[in-house]
Amino acid sequence: MSIEALFSPFSYKNLHLKNRVVMAPMTRAQSDSGVPTQKIADYYARRAASEVGLILSEGTVINRPASKNMQNIPDFYGTEALNGWKNVIDSVHKNGGKMGPQIWHVGDTRMSEDYPLAEMEKASTMTLEDIQDTIAQFAASAKSAKDLGFDVVEIHGAHGYLIDQFFWEVTNTRTDEYGGKTLKERSRFAIEVVKAIRAAVGEDFTIILRLSQWKQQDYSAKLANSPEEMAEWLLPLKEAGVDIFHCSQRRFWEAEFEGSDLNFAGWAKKITGQPTITVGSVGLEGDFMTAFAGQGTGKADLTELTRRLKRGDFDLVAVGRAILQDPEWVKKVKNGKTEELLDFSASSMQVLY
Repeated sequence: MSIEALFSPFSYKNLHLKNRVVMAPMTRAQSDSGVPTQKIADYYARRAASEVGLILSEGTVINRPASKNMQNIPDFYGTEALNGWKNVIDSVHKNGGKMGPQIWHVGDTRMSEDYPLAEMEKASTMTLEDIQDTIAQFAASAKSAKDLGFDVVEIHGAHGYLIDQFFWEVTNTRTDEYGGKTLKERSRFAIEVVKAIRAAVGEDFTIILRLSQWKQQDYSAKLANSPEEMAEWLLPLKEAGVDIFHCSQRRFWEAEFEGSDLNFAGWAKKITGQPTITVGSVGLEGDFMTAFAGQGTGKADLTELTRRLKRGDFDLVAVGRAILQDPEWVKKVKNGKTEELLDFSASSMQVLY
Protein backbone atom coordinates (compact mmCIF):
# COMPACT_ATOMS: atom_id res chain seq x y z
CA MET A 1 0.00 0.00 0.00
CA SER A 2 1.49 3.34 -1.09
CA ILE A 3 0.48 6.11 1.28
CA GLU A 4 2.85 8.91 0.20
CA ALA A 5 0.00 10.95 -1.28
CA LEU A 6 -1.83 10.91 2.05
CA PHE A 7 1.17 12.49 3.76
CA SER A 8 2.04 15.18 1.25
CA PRO A 9 1.46 18.82 2.32
CA PHE A 10 -1.56 20.82 1.22
CA SER A 11 -1.91 24.60 0.89
CA TYR A 12 -4.83 26.80 -0.07
CA LYS A 13 -5.12 30.51 0.74
CA ASN A 14 -4.26 30.91 4.44
CA LEU A 15 -4.42 27.16 5.10
CA HIS A 16 -1.18 25.15 5.17
CA LEU A 17 -1.43 21.52 6.25
CA LYS A 18 1.31 18.96 6.92
CA ASN A 19 -0.73 16.14 5.39
CA ARG A 20 -4.06 15.33 3.74
CA VAL A 21 -5.80 13.79 6.77
CA VAL A 22 -8.77 15.65 8.24
CA MET A 23 -10.47 14.69 11.48
CA ALA A 24 -14.15 14.60 10.52
CA PRO A 25 -16.71 16.44 12.66
CA MET A 26 -18.30 14.05 15.17
CA THR A 27 -20.95 15.09 17.65
CA ARG A 28 -19.73 14.59 21.20
CA ALA A 29 -22.49 16.44 23.12
CA GLN A 30 -20.25 16.70 26.18
CA SER A 31 -19.90 20.48 26.47
CA ASP A 32 -21.63 21.41 29.71
CA SER A 33 -24.65 23.56 28.77
CA GLY A 34 -22.89 24.47 25.54
CA VAL A 35 -19.51 25.46 27.00
CA PRO A 36 -16.47 23.39 25.92
CA THR A 37 -14.46 22.22 28.91
CA GLN A 38 -10.79 21.42 29.44
CA LYS A 39 -11.67 17.81 28.67
CA ILE A 40 -12.83 18.93 25.21
CA ALA A 41 -9.59 20.89 24.69
CA ASP A 42 -7.54 17.84 25.68
CA TYR A 43 -9.55 15.61 23.33
CA TYR A 44 -8.74 17.75 20.29
CA ALA A 45 -5.17 18.50 21.39
CA ARG A 46 -4.48 14.75 21.61
CA ARG A 47 -5.38 14.36 17.93
CA ALA A 48 -3.31 17.40 16.99
CA ALA A 49 -0.28 15.93 18.75
CA SER A 50 -0.80 12.74 16.75
CA GLU A 51 -0.31 14.63 13.47
CA VAL A 52 -3.86 15.01 12.17
CA GLY A 53 -3.49 17.53 9.34
CA LEU A 54 -6.71 19.44 9.99
CA ILE A 55 -9.22 19.00 12.79
CA LEU A 56 -12.84 19.94 12.18
CA SER A 57 -14.80 20.28 15.38
CA GLU A 58 -18.07 18.68 16.24
CA GLY A 59 -21.07 20.73 15.18
CA THR A 60 -21.28 24.01 17.11
CA VAL A 61 -24.42 26.12 17.07
CA ILE A 62 -25.21 29.71 16.21
CA ASN A 63 -27.19 32.13 18.38
CA ARG A 64 -30.70 31.21 17.31
CA PRO A 65 -33.63 29.52 19.10
CA ALA A 66 -33.65 25.76 18.49
CA SER A 67 -30.23 25.81 16.81
CA LYS A 68 -29.35 22.70 18.83
CA ASN A 69 -31.26 19.54 19.64
CA MET A 70 -29.22 18.35 22.62
CA GLN A 71 -28.31 20.50 25.60
CA ASN A 72 -24.60 19.69 25.65
CA ILE A 73 -23.88 20.37 22.00
CA PRO A 74 -21.39 23.26 22.13
CA ASP A 75 -22.34 26.87 21.38
CA PHE A 76 -20.23 29.11 19.17
CA TYR A 77 -21.45 32.39 20.62
CA GLY A 78 -21.44 34.06 24.03
CA THR A 79 -18.47 34.98 26.19
CA GLU A 80 -18.25 31.76 28.20
CA ALA A 81 -18.48 29.39 25.23
CA LEU A 82 -16.08 31.44 23.09
CA ASN A 83 -13.56 31.53 25.94
CA GLY A 84 -13.83 27.75 26.03
CA TRP A 85 -13.16 27.57 22.29
CA LYS A 86 -10.19 29.91 22.67
CA ASN A 87 -8.70 27.37 25.06
CA VAL A 88 -9.39 24.60 22.53
CA ILE A 89 -7.68 26.30 19.59
CA ASP A 90 -4.73 27.42 21.70
CA SER A 91 -4.29 23.82 22.90
CA VAL A 92 -4.46 22.49 19.33
CA HIS A 93 -1.92 25.04 18.10
CA LYS A 94 0.46 24.25 20.97
CA ASN A 95 0.41 20.64 19.78
CA GLY A 96 1.18 21.56 16.18
CA GLY A 97 -2.34 21.21 14.80
CA LYS A 98 -4.70 23.22 12.61
CA MET A 99 -8.42 23.42 13.33
CA GLY A 100 -11.73 24.91 12.29
CA PRO A 101 -15.13 24.85 13.97
CA GLN A 102 -18.09 23.41 12.16
CA ILE A 103 -21.00 25.81 12.61
CA TRP A 104 -24.58 24.72 12.17
CA HIS A 105 -28.25 24.98 12.98
CA VAL A 106 -30.05 21.66 13.34
CA GLY A 107 -33.37 22.95 12.01
CA ASP A 108 -36.44 20.83 12.55
CA THR A 109 -34.80 17.78 14.10
CA ARG A 110 -35.25 16.23 17.52
CA MET A 111 -33.03 13.98 19.57
CA SER A 112 -34.88 13.59 22.86
CA GLU A 113 -38.19 14.24 24.57
CA ASP A 114 -36.80 16.73 27.08
CA TYR A 115 -34.86 18.81 24.60
CA PRO A 116 -34.97 21.08 22.58
CA LEU A 117 -36.21 24.06 24.48
CA ALA A 118 -39.76 25.34 24.43
CA GLU A 119 -39.11 27.51 21.35
CA MET A 120 -39.02 24.39 19.22
CA GLU A 121 -41.80 22.38 20.79
CA LYS A 122 -43.83 23.11 17.69
CA ALA A 123 -41.87 23.48 14.47
CA SER A 124 -42.93 26.42 12.33
CA THR A 125 -41.92 27.96 9.02
CA MET A 126 -39.19 30.55 9.40
CA THR A 127 -40.27 34.12 8.70
CA LEU A 128 -38.16 36.31 6.43
CA GLU A 129 -36.96 38.09 9.55
CA ASP A 130 -35.95 34.73 11.06
CA ILE A 131 -34.01 33.89 7.92
CA GLN A 132 -32.13 37.19 7.85
CA ASP A 133 -31.17 36.90 11.51
CA THR A 134 -30.06 33.30 11.03
CA ILE A 135 -27.80 34.37 8.15
CA ALA A 136 -26.36 37.14 10.33
CA GLN A 137 -25.72 34.70 13.18
CA PHE A 138 -23.86 32.28 10.89
CA ALA A 139 -21.65 35.19 9.87
CA ALA A 140 -21.15 36.28 13.48
CA SER A 141 -20.00 32.82 14.56
CA ALA A 142 -17.63 32.56 11.59
CA LYS A 143 -16.14 35.96 12.43
CA SER A 144 -15.65 34.79 16.02
CA ALA A 145 -13.79 31.74 14.72
CA LYS A 146 -11.35 33.93 12.84
CA ASP A 147 -10.96 36.32 15.76
CA LEU A 148 -10.20 33.44 18.15
CA GLY A 149 -7.40 32.22 15.89
CA PHE A 150 -8.99 29.23 14.16
CA ASP A 151 -7.46 28.30 10.82
CA VAL A 152 -10.67 27.70 8.83
CA VAL A 153 -14.41 27.59 9.31
CA GLU A 154 -16.79 24.88 8.10
CA ILE A 155 -20.48 25.42 7.42
CA HIS A 156 -22.68 22.37 7.98
CA GLY A 157 -24.98 22.17 4.97
CA ALA A 158 -25.58 18.42 4.99
CA HIS A 159 -27.41 15.47 6.55
CA GLY A 160 -30.88 16.98 6.76
CA TYR A 161 -30.12 19.89 9.10
CA LEU A 162 -31.29 23.46 8.51
CA ILE A 163 -29.32 24.48 5.40
CA ASP A 164 -29.93 21.07 3.87
CA GLN A 165 -33.63 21.40 4.67
CA PHE A 166 -33.70 24.40 2.35
CA PHE A 167 -31.93 22.42 -0.40
CA TRP A 168 -34.28 19.43 -0.27
CA GLU A 169 -37.66 19.62 -1.98
CA VAL A 170 -39.18 17.29 0.62
CA THR A 171 -38.56 19.75 3.45
CA ASN A 172 -38.57 23.04 1.55
CA THR A 173 -42.13 23.68 0.44
CA ARG A 174 -41.86 27.46 0.72
CA THR A 175 -43.59 29.57 -1.91
CA ASP A 176 -41.48 32.72 -1.40
CA GLU A 177 -37.99 33.54 -2.69
CA TYR A 178 -36.38 30.91 -0.45
CA GLY A 179 -38.37 28.05 -1.98
CA GLY A 180 -38.63 26.95 -5.59
CA LYS A 181 -39.04 23.98 -7.88
CA THR A 182 -35.34 23.67 -8.72
CA LEU A 183 -32.34 22.93 -6.53
CA LYS A 184 -30.73 26.12 -7.77
CA GLU A 185 -33.66 28.16 -6.50
CA ARG A 186 -33.70 26.36 -3.16
CA SER A 187 -29.99 27.10 -2.74
CA ARG A 188 -30.65 30.79 -2.12
CA PHE A 189 -30.49 30.48 1.68
CA ALA A 190 -27.16 28.63 1.59
CA ILE A 191 -25.72 31.09 -0.92
CA GLU A 192 -26.66 34.02 1.29
CA VAL A 193 -25.12 32.31 4.32
CA VAL A 194 -21.86 31.80 2.42
CA LYS A 195 -21.81 35.39 1.13
CA ALA A 196 -22.41 36.76 4.63
CA ILE A 197 -19.62 34.63 6.06
CA ARG A 198 -17.24 35.67 3.28
CA ALA A 199 -17.98 39.33 4.00
CA ALA A 200 -17.35 38.73 7.72
CA VAL A 201 -14.05 36.83 7.45
CA GLY A 202 -12.44 38.41 4.39
CA GLU A 203 -11.06 36.92 1.20
CA ASP A 204 -8.08 34.96 2.52
CA PHE A 205 -9.81 32.98 5.27
CA THR A 206 -10.75 29.50 4.09
CA ILE A 207 -14.44 28.56 4.05
CA ILE A 208 -15.40 24.88 3.87
CA LEU A 209 -18.95 23.78 3.11
CA ARG A 210 -20.07 20.28 4.05
CA LEU A 211 -22.71 18.82 1.75
CA SER A 212 -24.40 15.47 1.29
CA GLN A 213 -26.87 13.91 -1.05
CA TRP A 214 -28.26 11.57 1.65
CA LYS A 215 -30.32 12.77 4.60
CA GLN A 216 -30.70 11.33 8.07
CA GLN A 217 -34.40 11.32 7.16
CA ASP A 218 -33.76 9.37 3.92
CA TYR A 219 -30.47 7.62 3.20
CA SER A 220 -31.36 7.14 -0.47
CA ALA A 221 -32.16 10.82 -1.14
CA LYS A 222 -30.36 12.66 -3.93
CA LEU A 223 -30.41 16.41 -4.46
CA ALA A 224 -28.56 16.20 -7.78
CA ASN A 225 -29.34 13.28 -10.07
CA SER A 226 -26.82 14.12 -12.78
CA PRO A 227 -23.56 16.04 -13.23
CA GLU A 228 -25.58 18.84 -14.83
CA GLU A 229 -27.81 19.18 -11.77
CA MET A 230 -24.76 19.06 -9.52
CA ALA A 231 -23.19 21.90 -11.49
CA GLU A 232 -26.34 24.01 -11.05
CA TRP A 233 -26.08 23.34 -7.31
CA LEU A 234 -22.35 23.75 -6.66
CA LEU A 235 -21.19 26.47 -9.05
CA PRO A 236 -23.32 29.24 -7.45
CA LEU A 237 -21.98 28.16 -4.04
CA LYS A 238 -18.42 28.44 -5.35
CA GLU A 239 -19.23 31.88 -6.72
CA ALA A 240 -20.65 32.89 -3.33
CA GLY A 241 -17.33 32.13 -1.64
CA VAL A 242 -16.92 28.41 -0.86
CA ASP A 243 -13.25 27.43 -1.00
CA ILE A 244 -13.42 23.70 -0.21
CA PHE A 245 -16.35 21.33 -0.64
CA HIS A 246 -16.58 18.62 2.03
CA CYS A 247 -18.51 15.86 0.29
CA SER A 248 -20.16 13.45 2.68
CA GLN A 249 -21.00 9.91 1.59
CA ARG A 250 -21.82 6.89 3.70
CA ARG A 251 -19.15 4.95 1.75
CA PHE A 252 -16.47 6.98 -0.05
CA TRP A 253 -15.81 4.24 -2.64
CA GLU A 254 -19.28 4.35 -4.16
CA ALA A 255 -19.71 6.04 -7.55
CA GLU A 256 -21.96 9.09 -7.58
CA PHE A 257 -23.31 8.71 -11.13
CA GLU A 258 -23.45 5.89 -13.64
CA GLY A 259 -20.70 5.72 -16.24
CA SER A 260 -17.88 6.88 -13.97
CA ASP A 261 -16.23 5.63 -10.79
CA LEU A 262 -15.88 9.19 -9.47
CA ASN A 263 -17.39 9.61 -6.03
CA PHE A 264 -19.17 12.74 -4.76
CA ALA A 265 -15.92 14.55 -3.95
CA GLY A 266 -14.51 13.56 -7.34
CA TRP A 267 -17.45 15.03 -9.21
CA ALA A 268 -17.48 18.17 -7.05
CA LYS A 269 -13.83 18.83 -7.86
CA LYS A 270 -14.32 18.10 -11.56
CA ILE A 271 -17.31 20.46 -11.76
CA THR A 272 -16.06 23.36 -9.63
CA GLY A 273 -12.28 23.14 -9.90
CA GLN A 274 -12.14 23.69 -6.14
CA PRO A 275 -10.38 21.45 -3.61
CA THR A 276 -12.60 18.78 -2.09
CA ILE A 277 -12.64 16.55 0.97
CA THR A 278 -13.88 12.99 0.69
CA VAL A 279 -15.42 11.24 3.69
CA GLY A 280 -17.37 8.09 4.39
CA SER A 281 -16.17 4.98 6.28
CA VAL A 282 -12.49 5.69 5.63
CA GLY A 283 -10.30 3.10 7.33
CA LEU A 284 -13.22 0.90 8.37
CA GLU A 285 -15.19 -1.89 6.79
CA GLY A 286 -18.71 -0.80 7.73
CA ASP A 287 -20.45 2.50 7.06
CA PHE A 288 -21.05 4.88 9.94
CA MET A 289 -24.72 3.98 10.45
CA THR A 290 -23.73 0.45 11.47
CA ALA A 291 -21.78 1.99 14.34
CA PHE A 292 -24.99 3.10 16.00
CA ALA A 293 -26.09 -0.53 15.99
CA GLY A 294 -22.88 -1.60 17.69
CA GLN A 295 -21.36 -2.88 14.46
CA GLY A 296 -18.74 -1.56 12.06
CA THR A 297 -15.64 -3.11 13.57
CA GLY A 298 -12.67 -4.05 11.48
CA LYS A 299 -9.98 -2.12 9.61
CA ALA A 300 -10.25 -1.80 5.86
CA ASP A 301 -7.01 -1.12 3.96
CA LEU A 302 -6.44 2.25 2.30
CA THR A 303 -5.45 1.05 -1.17
CA GLU A 304 -8.58 2.30 -2.94
CA LEU A 305 -8.51 5.58 -1.06
CA THR A 306 -4.90 6.35 -1.94
CA ARG A 307 -5.48 5.30 -5.58
CA ARG A 308 -8.19 7.91 -5.92
CA LEU A 309 -6.19 10.54 -4.05
CA LYS A 310 -3.13 10.03 -6.28
CA ARG A 311 -5.39 10.21 -9.34
CA GLY A 312 -6.45 13.67 -8.18
CA ASP A 313 -10.11 12.91 -7.52
CA PHE A 314 -10.00 14.88 -4.27
CA ASP A 315 -7.46 16.73 -2.14
CA LEU A 316 -8.19 15.84 1.49
CA VAL A 317 -9.51 12.79 3.32
CA ALA A 318 -11.73 13.06 6.39
CA VAL A 319 -11.46 10.22 8.88
CA GLY A 320 -14.08 9.92 11.60
CA ARG A 321 -14.62 6.82 13.70
CA ALA A 322 -11.12 5.45 13.16
CA ILE A 323 -9.57 8.58 14.73
CA LEU A 324 -12.28 8.67 17.37
CA GLN A 325 -11.31 5.16 18.42
CA ASP A 326 -7.55 5.59 18.03
CA PRO A 327 -6.11 9.09 18.59
CA GLU A 328 -2.80 7.94 17.11
CA TRP A 329 -4.34 6.60 13.90
CA VAL A 330 -2.45 9.06 11.68
CA LYS A 331 0.95 8.34 13.22
CA LYS A 332 0.43 4.60 13.03
CA VAL A 333 -0.61 4.71 9.37
CA LYS A 334 2.28 7.04 8.49
CA ASN A 335 4.82 4.79 10.18
CA GLY A 336 3.45 1.59 8.64
CA LYS A 337 2.18 0.25 11.96
CA THR A 338 -1.29 -0.61 10.75
CA GLU A 339 -1.23 -3.84 12.74
CA GLU A 340 -1.32 -1.65 15.87
CA LEU A 341 -4.49 0.20 14.86
CA LEU A 342 -7.33 -0.29 17.30
CA ASP A 343 -10.47 -2.03 16.10
CA PHE A 344 -13.44 0.29 16.17
CA SER A 345 -15.88 -0.23 19.01
CA ALA A 346 -19.26 1.46 19.13
CA SER A 347 -18.65 2.22 22.82
CA SER A 348 -16.07 4.84 21.79
CA MET A 349 -18.92 7.00 20.49
CA GLN A 350 -20.13 7.51 24.05
CA VAL A 351 -16.84 8.53 25.67
CA LEU A 352 -14.32 11.33 25.31
CA TYR A 353 -10.63 10.44 25.43
